[in-house]
Amino acid sequence: MGKKKVISEQELSEMILPSPNDVLGVVVKMLGFDRFLVKCQDGRERICRIRGKMKRRVWIRVGDVVLVSPWDFQYDTRGDIFWRYTRSQAELLRKKGLLTL
Repeated sequence: MGKKKVISEQELSEMILPSPNDVLGVVVKMLGFDRFLVKCQDGRERICRIRGKMKRRVWIRVGDVVLVSPWDFQYDTRGDIFWRYTRSQAELLRKKGLLTL
């Protein structure tokens, strides 16, 4: 098996855009197990974990653009990663002006 390549614009339109409660971020460091240090667009660095549905299905590396849902408590320091953007989707977000990191 190889890497999945984006062939059509239809696959790009299926990406999830951030809602008012969610924050875009870039993975800075892998902390082990299922935790990452993510630099978010609101200027905070959060320790984020991978949502259970994504574990072992989506692999996240340093430098990937992710969508983070901050926790209700510890809002400034913790969150859940629930979407990873591909490189082409991240470029599309930059062109639209949604990603400024």
